[in-house]
Amino acid sequence: MRTFIAIDLEPALKEAVRGLVESLKRTRADVRWTGPSGLHLTLKFLGEIEADAVARVTDVVGRVADRHGRFLLALEGTGRFPTGRAPRVLWVGIRPQPALLSLQEDLERELEVEGFPREVRAFHPHLTLGRVKGPSVLLEALAELEKHECAVFGEMEVRKVTFFESRLGPGGAQYRIVSEHALS
Repeated sequence: MRTFIAIDLEPALKEAVRGLVESLKRTRADVRWTGPSGLHLTLKFLGEIEADAVARVTDVVGRVADRHGRFLLALEGTGRFPTGRAPRVLWVGIRPQPALLSLQEDLERELEVEGFPREVRAFHPHLTLGRVKGPSVLLEALAELEKHECAVFGEMEVRKVTFFESRLGPGGAQYRIVSEHALS
């Protein structure tokens, strides 16, 4: 099963980001846009795991959540990976505050002990708005995205961490909650 650990967004934040996605869609750029159910902050992508690993991951996420308190998550700014004229991902930024970074690092460390490889890239908290499929009309989408590079989309109190399964299909990914873990 294909899995990841994330912070799911509150509906009001999903709605704010959905408005931005709708304005970007109007450019008709060749981008696979993220639907509302896909708007989450991925803390750790695990990929394909065996069924017997689910209980171990659930246990790790629960232990880590117990060690971390609630905190505010603020969505602000936009950007792209990589920077330049040929990006692959368009995103909304998340303020990288200490509580968030500590939670993510703790998950990374504990899961490494369980045999899941550490991510080689530095953690850059963001929400993926879309994945670029081709260069068609991309400059218009990038110009629209840049209009929001200093925008504040809102904030929420993070109360839990969610372990998700992602099922890929012709209409995009479908997400199923494997377990949820309240922060202390």
